[in-house]
Amino acid sequence: MFYVLVRFVLRPLVFVVFRPTVVGRENVPLTGPVILASNHLSFIDSIGIPLMAPRKVAYLAKAEYWRSPGIGGWVSRTLFTALGALPVEREASRAAQQALDTAMGVLRAGGAFGIYPEGTRSRDGRLARGKTGVAWLALTADCPVVPVAVHGTDKIQPIGARWPRLAKVSVTFGEPLTFPEHRGLAGKGKARREVTDQVMEAIAALSGQEKAGWGTPSAAA
Repeated sequence: MFYVLVRFVLRPLVFVVFRPTVVGRENVPLTGPVILASNHLSFIDSIGIPLMAPRKVAYLAKAEYWRSPGIGGWVSRTLFTALGALPVEREASRAAQQALDTAMGVLRAGGAFGIYPEGTRSRDGRLARGKTGVAWLALTADCPVVPVAVHGTDKIQPIGARWPRLAKVSVTFGEPLTFPEHRGLAGKGKARREVTDQVMEAIAALSGQEKAGWGTPSAAA
């Protein structure tokens, strides 16, 4: 109910203030497990994509957002919780595996999970080569991946900016990708790399970003 209320309030507000362009919402399956894999330009992405998607999308967020003091901390805790974000300890020794386990829990429950295969937001606007966690999730859960491209969110919340700014933004949801030829091969590094590269190629086609550090298609993960 809290999610519905926040979405009911925030989504119209976002459309009035930022007038985002949203393309391809019909490409997101409304039921069943699905991964939304996006490029990553700003902190705002984890708010904008869930608000623009046609269903609830869970994202991982650093646990510090739930521990920040004061009114700002209350706002971040309330917002992320309402949007379905899940806290993760980034400094823990098993943080990467714990993050994957948390994501898998969402998918096994039939939910939608959002991920940034680059692993971190781009600081120069280019698209880095994806890490293979997205492939492990897709192959283990045997679910589709919807490539997503965001534009302009880095202008709303530039790195180091304290307050958001007005900027034109867009969110594009691509056609779902499935990987029947790699089914059951989540434990194989070559299969994970091929699936990840396929996802990243789809994101690149939607975003139009220059690729950074991709190397050759046969390069190691």
